[in-house]
Amino acid sequence: MRVAFFSTKSYDKESFKHYLPDHTHELTFFEPNLDSKTIALAAGFDTICSFVNDLLDEKILTKLSELGVKNIVLRCAGYNQVDLKKASELGLKICRVPAYSPEAVAEHALALLMTLSRKTHKAYNRVRDNNFSIDGLTGFNIHGKTAGIIGTGAIGKAFCKIMLGIGCKVLAYDIYENEELKSLGVTYLPREELFAQSEIISLHCPLTPETFHLINPKSLSKMKDEVVLINTSRGALIDTKAVIKALKKRKVGNLGIDVYEQEEDLFFQNLSEEILLDEQIARLMTFPNVLITGHQAFLTNEALAQIAKITLQNLDELAAGGELTNEVKWKSKE
Repeated sequence: MRVAFFSTKSYDKESFKHYLPDHTHELTFFEPNLDSKTIALAAGFDTICSFVNDLLDEKILTKLSELGVKNIVLRCAGYNQVDLKKASELGLKICRVPAYSPEAVAEHALALLMTLSRKTHKAYNRVRDNNFSIDGLTGFNIHGKTAGIIGTGAIGKAFCKIMLGIGCKVLAYDIYENEELKSLGVTYLPREELFAQSEIISLHCPLTPETFHLINPKSLSKMKDEVVLINTSRGALIDTKAVIKALKKRKVGNLGIDVYEQEEDLFFQNLSEEILLDEQIARLMTFPNVLITGHQAFLTNEALAQIAKITLQNLDELAAGGELTNEVKWKSKE
């Protein structure tokens, strides 16, 4: 199959080229995101491979179909960026990577939490300036805290186990309760009760119409003062304006995010010589108790290897024309 890769970086090329000799596909890598300005690059390809911030709305999907594209393979687990209904109408096949390394993302959530709790990022910068003062670096123990985990799929499950290992009381909310986690001591609660009881809240659920702005003025009002929020899932789970207000009032004591609801124009790019036009993320970066990383939670050698392997497997299955293990289909609500 002739495949056009969008939003590719050096690490994508390295991981795919390592496993490509075992497959017969012809891969062409494009650095730009897929959008209305770059869609012409898809001409002549029967398949495109996209990432989290590539636009796959009704207009883009229609144009892709007109260009002769038949298949879309996602190098990610989430598919909220895809208009599945339109894809179904156009006969486009969609596949994803349902799980690549749950531990990679869960460990990054822990890294955000531990950095905020002990201010190691600030200590690192001080020491590099030969400043060995520890004034202002007082942190807090994670051990003994109550951690609330929203979503206990593969990543949320891994994070629950990490927090249990640290010595936290772990609460969880999910539509489907995990019996293994319950046997380990995780307590499932209604979401509102979890908000009210947790000192640390970490988001590990998909972005759906039901979870859009899950963290909003109403849910924030139910939380403890100085709550710690961690988000390594999808940016739009958090109402950024509401969280900024909560930070100013100290309702949110610490915020660690690897995702941001307007990240498509920012993340995965070097903007160090540019003026930052996004006022919300600029405001977030003024808070000393906010830690932001640029959607790197997935970025480990192990995860990249799995993404490449499963994506190439998806391409093999599409080429064979048989059953698709990781197909994503639109489901009517009727």
